[in-house]
Parts: sequence; C-alpha cells; structure tokens
Amino acid sequence: MTDIYIISGFLGAGKTTLIQKLLKEGFHNKKIVLIENDFGDISVDAALLKDGNIEVREINSGCICCSLSGNFVKAMKELLERFHPDVILIEPSGVGKLSDITKFCREQGIRSLARIKKRITVADVKRCSVYLENFGEFFEDQIKHADSILLSWTENYPDKVKDAYRLIRGLNPNAEILSLPWTKLKVDEVLDSHSDNHLRIERQDTDRCRCGHHLMQNSNHKECGCRHHHSAEQTFETVTIRTSRVFSLPDLQKRILQMEKNTRGTVLRAKGIVRTAQGYLNIQYVPGNIQMTECTIGGNMLCIIGHGLNRKELTSLFEVD
Repeated sequence: MTDIYIISGFLGAGKTTLIQKLLKEGFHNKKIVLIENDFGDISVDAALLKDGNIEVREINSGCICCSLSGNFVKAMKELLERFHPDVILIEPSGVGKLSDITKFCREQGIRSLARIKKRITVADVKRCSVYLENFGEFFEDQIKHADSILLSWTENYPDKVKDAYRLIRGLNPNAEILSLPWTKLKVDEVLDSHSDNHLRIERQDTDRCRCGHHLMQNSNHKECGCRHHHSAEQTFETVTIRTSRVFSLPDLQKRILQMEKNTRGTVLRAKGIVRTAQGYLNIQYVPGNIQMTECTIGGNMLCIIGHGLNRKELTSLFEVD
C-alpha cells in the first residue's frame, strides 16, 4: 500500500521548501513519486524539485480541486499502477482546497492502492491573519482539514508566533501544530503520524458562502450568488511570462518592486527562474518579501498569481523591450 502525504498551504507559505527538506532528510530507500500542481501554465516548483531519484508529474494550468480534478485522479491511477511507489507526495496549488484533494485521494480507484498517511499544511505566521481575512474560504479549508500544521517563518517573526498559533488552534482544535524553526525541526517529527487514533473534525460549510470578508476584501457579494463555494479559477488569476531577457540584478530588483507597487490589481505571489549576466536566479515573491537565489537550473519563466491583474502591463514589464 502506497502512503500519500499531502503538503498544503497558501501561496508562498513554504510548501516547496518543506518538500525539499523532506526529500533530502527523509524517505531513505523509498521509491517516491511527486505530483506538482501549479495554478499557472508552468511549474516552477517542479523544475526546482526534479531529481534523478524521484518521478515528478506536473499538472498545470489550473487547480486540481477545480477544473483539473479528472486529470489528477487519472494521473494518480497511472502513477500507482506504473511505478508502484512507496510514497506519493502531493503539492497542490497554494489556492487549492485540502478537503477536495482529500476527497479525490479517497476515490475507489485510488484507495485500493494507496492511503492518505498525513495531511500537512504550511502556514506563514506573518501573513496568516491577512489570508484568513481576505481569502478565508481557501485558507480555512487548508487549516481545518490538516492533520498537522507546520508554522513557517517563525525564526524571522518570533513575535507573530503566538497570535498565529491562537488563530490556527481556533480553526482546528485537533491538529498538531509545529512551531520550531525549520533548521531545528527533524523530518521524523513532520512525517510521523498519529492520525489513525486522532479525532478529526471534518467541517464542510457547503450551504453558505463566505464572500463578505472571507473571500476577497473587496468582493461584490451579489456577483457570487451566495449559495455556492468559489473555485480558485473564479477568485484568482495567473499571468505566465516567458522572457529571453538577460537581466542585471539592479534592473531585476527594480522591475519586481515596480510590479509590487505600481501595477494594477493585487499580486499575491510571483515565482520563476530568469537569466542574469551572472547566471540564473530563482525568484520567490510574496507581498513585502523578495528572495532571489542562485539557481543551477536554467529557465526563462515567471508565474504571477493575484487578483485583478493586468496581463499586458505585467508581461511588458519583464519581456524584452
């Protein structure tokens, strides 16, 4: 029987970083399959995680809990029957609902071959209250349906940990919450599961819409119909950019800041691999934080996720003049 680990979490929480840690420090002598779902047309995370020791399957251009649900179930069955892995790691899109992914993994054709071992949600201590306020339908679902919740950025924002803990405990009184800095966290603490004997409360709010302040702060309540859940495709937009530009570091920083401050709409997440005169850089952006690190993988792609985005404006910002 294959063990399934679902690594959930809102945009930019640190899911890919956690998976890198799990692959490096855990699952020794295990045959591993990784399923990567990116909301955009390209999977930056899959490019970063590809390794000769694991099989990576990409499911892009949407969310596996929405328009791509059939693709996901089909891919799962094929991978299980073809590779017979010991472990399947699933990294859903940051706007995916954990409840839906759980449901798909328990479909008849899958549950005879695999079982959910643990559902882990990564939560950013600095931004979790903002995400709850503005995107509660998605954030709450990821928290409420987790067996284990791993707090990220605790070493950077220690003053935010207590408030984040209280918020998360209020949403899920039964999950274990891990708050150690990740450098001190042992993989066994993340993977070991007590969920078989763990009381789980599955909350399904299927009869009401949270759009007033939970979905988007500026949402128009009348537009949603008020009696159905929103899909990621209804709420979020993605702009995929492929660029042959060779950036200088100052120019790249300037363009990212311009994206953050001056473009229309709200940019919630940007990630990609671009070329500079010194080599390739992995770009990771969430509001108020830009990380650019050297990357051994070549690339010319940038994926931007947000709300009310202007595709033409963003594309012209990063493409060759």
